[in-house]
Amino acid sequence: MELRTLFKQTDLFKGMSEDALSRLAAKGKQRRFAQGDTLFVEGTKGHEFFLLTQGDVRLYKTSPDGQEIALRIIRPGEIFAEVVLFEDTTYPASAAALSAGSVFALDRASFADLLEDKGFRNEFITLLMKKQRYLTERILYLTTYDVEDRFFRFLIEHYGTSGIYRVDMAKKDIASAIGTIPETLSRLINRLKGLGVLLWEGSTLEVERDFLENFMEEGEVRSMNKY
Repeated sequence: MELRTLFKQTDLFKGMSEDALSRLAAKGKQRRFAQGDTLFVEGTKGHEFFLLTQGDVRLYKTSPDGQEIALRIIRPGEIFAEVVLFEDTTYPASAAALSAGSVFALDRASFADLLEDKGFRNEFITLLMKKQRYLTERILYLTTYDVEDRFFRFLIEHYGTSGIYRVDMAKKDIASAIGTIPETLSRLINRLKGLGVLLWEGSTLEVERDFLENFMEEGEVRSMNKY
């Protein structure tokens, strides 16, 4: 996809003039990465932020005991690591590529030049406010829904409502995305298999249709006690 077109689809750049988008594109550079590559590591010095143009990237933090705690999955058209521009010069989280792809990278000095434009500056402030709202919603999400709820919400949000899915993510990455650990997700899957709710073979996942429809109609997964 043409870079300026992708800019227009983001919260940060949507509504900007063609001239501003052209200047933005000229300031940064495109970088490709392979599946499994690390884009940056928590605690390291950083001077660039990124717009994901292709692929999927996982943001995560590492606990003192070495456990990876997922923050979010970045999709094309989303911006990440912008915190190094103002708040800190180190990356507060790590970023790893879930698939091959590319990013548009813009460094601190170049972005400071762009912020001299009032319209561009206002757009960026709006983005930061939306990020703050996202983090608040993420906390609410993790405290309101249990792992089973989060798992089915994740399937619907990322793969749709067909009930038969070709899952292109490793189970450990799904666990990270829903805020749990692989062992907990494995126990959940085994329980659901035993109840006849789902069948997962290789990359194909099939969910019992009535169960999925109940979840979509009510907005939450019903208690497994009915099975």
